[in-house]
Amino acid sequence: MAVSHHDKSDVLQQVHRKTEAVEAEIRRAADHAGVIGAVLAQELPDEIQVGEVAQAIEQTEELEQKLAQSAATLADVTAELGREIKKRRAVTKELDKSRAHVEQLCDEINHIK
Repeated sequence: MAVSHHDKSDVLQQVHRKTEAVEAEIRRAADHAGVIGAVLAQELPDEIQVGEVAQAIEQTEELEQKLAQSAATLADVTAELGREIKKRRAVTKELDKSRAHVEQLCDEINHIK
């Protein structure tokens, strides 16, 4: 069974919503990691921020940066997907108009015969 253009658009719209949700989740995780890193860095005296503790703080900061970068990348992908959905909807609308016009012409030709 063939999938219609409208069904494909609906699938793309579902994917778009999922990417938006994942992007928001990644941003929340980045914010959370940032809070954890800031609390650790501010609350722990400098003399305690050595060895594994210092490494944990650094890794938390790196995680925050990676998550923020991933969220930004996903935002770009989500935006591109949104643009693609708009383009496909416009093309589908034009295709539907063309098909309707062809059907109308065929009907007129059949009436002439």
